[in-house]
Amino acid sequence: MDILILVVIIAVVAVAAISGLVVSTRRPKPPQAPPPKGRGGATAAPPEPRVGDDAATPVDEERRTIEDVTLPGGPAPQAPPVPEVEVPEPGAGRMIRLRARLARSQNTLGRGLLTLLSREHLDEDTWEEIEDTLLSADIGVAPTQELVERLRERVRVLGTRTPDDLRALLREELLAQIGTDLDRVVHTEGGVSTEGEERPAVILVVGVNGTGKTTTTGKLARVLVADGKSVVLGAADTFRAAAADQLQTWGERVGARTVRGPEGGDPASVAFDAVKEGITAGADVVLVDTAGRLHTKTGLMDELGKVKRVVEKHGPVNEVLLVLDATTGQNGLVQARVFGEVVDITGIALTKLDGTAKGGIVVAVQRELGVPVKLVGLGEGPDDLAPFEPEAFVDALLS
Repeated sequence: MDILILVVIIAVVAVAAISGLVVSTRRPKPPQAPPPKGRGGATAAPPEPRVGDDAATPVDEERRTIEDVTLPGGPAPQAPPVPEVEVPEPGAGRMIRLRARLARSQNTLGRGLLTLLSREHLDEDTWEEIEDTLLSADIGVAPTQELVERLRERVRVLGTRTPDDLRALLREELLAQIGTDLDRVVHTEGGVSTEGEERPAVILVVGVNGTGKTTTTGKLARVLVADGKSVVLGAADTFRAAAADQLQTWGERVGARTVRGPEGGDPASVAFDAVKEGITAGADVVLVDTAGRLHTKTGLMDELGKVKRVVEKHGPVNEVLLVLDATTGQNGLVQARVFGEVVDITGIALTKLDGTAKGGIVVAVQRELGVPVKLVGLGEGPDDLAPFEPEAFVDALLS
């Protein structure tokens, strides 16, 4: 009897267990939220891959920065500000305006000569001091010897020497050495291209890095814009980091377009495109800033010659301006000589003529190249590039 009861209990438990298993297998799965909809109604991929049968390859979603998101009630995103176009100071009369600054920094030459010439007795020792003063002013050996001989002759003929007489005498001789009859105009007259189109004037700016070449190019653009010229800038100095950015900044200040290429690209190609852009835009002048690594690099000199030849496919180059640092003295003459052998220099732009520069470098560099100084930089301001005027320059030396 006990065995029968035990069998019945086991049977009941087994039946209950089997019934519960069947119910659990038939229970429906809880509903899942539909996948989120993407843009255009497409189903977006889940943010993370799932495990098992639901696994899927994640898809990149469009991301937005905080600047792209407009918060409710917040201000709408604004476009970057457009640089304000400046109105440069006219080029005419700048040398006169800067005369006082030049006189303060350069008057040791004129003052020293006038003091020596005013001595009661001009013996050989005094003339040697005069010669040393001229040499220390970077005038050069040959011009110094000529100037001393002329001064000795005229002082002997003059006899009495009042301060006014000496100043007039020295002024005449310095002007004779600098030259008052040289063509110092930066030529900006256009012409006709090889295809028969109106072509802007083309000015190549050459020189060693560190002389202020790119800055001088930007300042010259300001001078031309102030004189009513439309300008296109060519950033052909592709080897120096940030040279194109620097030139473009100068151009934006006066509304001049800058043509540039990739860093380390072909400078001749950039120069060619700049002239082409000038023709298309009907510009008056195209200023091309060239590469300026050390003048001892043969590859650079070859590249510079290539730039000039490529530009001349549009027509002749109007000006080749050599930028020299006036503070380098006789070292600048070496640079001038090397650049003059590669391209036909038509004019010189002397930078940093204020400060520690020696005024005599004007005479020396003109003798070296046989071309005139056309522009001088007399400060760090954007309008401190002036057309060179010999009379104003000598008057500043003797003030």
